[in-house]
Amino acid sequence: MKHSLLLTLLSACFLTGMAQQRADRQSLNDPNSFSFILMGDPQGYTKYDVNQPLFELCTAWCADNIDHLNTKAVLLTGDLVEQNENYVPIPRISNQTSKQMWEWASHCMKRLDNRVPYIISTGNHEYGYVRGDEGFTHFPEYFPMERNSKWKNCVVATYPNREGKVSLEDAAYAFHEKTWGDILVIALEWAPRDEVLEWAKKLAADKKYKDYKVFVITHSFLKGRTAERTANENYKIKPANYGKDIWEKLIFPSSNIRLVICGHTGQPGSFEDNVAYRCDKNTANKSVHQMMFNVQCLGGGWEGNGGDGWLRILEFNPDGKTISVRTYSPLFGISSTTKQFAHRKGKCDEFDIKID
Repeated sequence: MKHSLLLTLLSACFLTGMAQQRADRQSLNDPNSFSFILMGDPQGYTKYDVNQPLFELCTAWCADNIDHLNTKAVLLTGDLVEQNENYVPIPRISNQTSKQMWEWASHCMKRLDNRVPYIISTGNHEYGYVRGDEGFTHFPEYFPMERNSKWKNCVVATYPNREGKVSLEDAAYAFHEKTWGDILVIALEWAPRDEVLEWAKKLAADKKYKDYKVFVITHSFLKGRTAERTANENYKIKPANYGKDIWEKLIFPSSNIRLVICGHTGQPGSFEDNVAYRCDKNTANKSVHQMMFNVQCLGGGWEGNGGDGWLRILEFNPDGKTISVRTYSPLFGISSTTKQFAHRKGKCDEFDIKID
């Protein structure tokens, strides 16, 4: 009996000693906070097999930190794949077929299934034959409601997609947090139709949700660096609405929409070319914070590594009004050799959003 107890204690000590020593474990600023994790367009990860592990690293990191960062949702700005209907890889832009890209994106998101809700605003590259000129997509096939049990606890409304199918392309997710009260996140399809914007507008104004803090995630809304709203983009898909239209038809008239998140735009260059932020008043004279985050050109340009693993930690502080934004890369943070590069500290990287 004594020998058995001794062996148990020694085994416990050995396992404790062998536990992974994290190079750069992230923490909340306040233990009473909760977080949303924001990931930019991941198409640069999925289109080359050598880049694909970086996408899985990001979702694995999110899964590993659900409890540690009290994560309530993971947000993705769209463009899960480079092309939707491509059976022959084009060497200058990818070495994967469309099916391989869809399958890898699905595989990476599986890390989060039944662990935490993830909310995707579909991008142009999920649609049509090349870049989003047509309205069909494989998104409902790979991301049906049934794949993630955590959606059942928070999805409160959906709207049919362009093919008339029920899908999470247009969906609303409700959350209740002690310090923040009720939050409604509405995800919109690529270049949303007028009827989708009307659906979202009526939903936000519904008596059930009129006192909620409403956040909208959509693919195309702001341009990188300048923070101008997108308009009249050169796509054939019709009907379609872009940043200026979405603002005028949905965001500005809705008194309780307080935050808009998007991706889509960006270009090779500095980090500032691939992010944007602005704040404007809505019809109720309330501040609407608008943030663009798309890292696909970071890490080597359009044909680089897909984004260096950059993501954002959105910490919802217990004061019920402050969101602290941090920009972090688990790719750099996973090693003690590179962890000094894992935190971006510029004005566009770390800032607070105050919900009035």
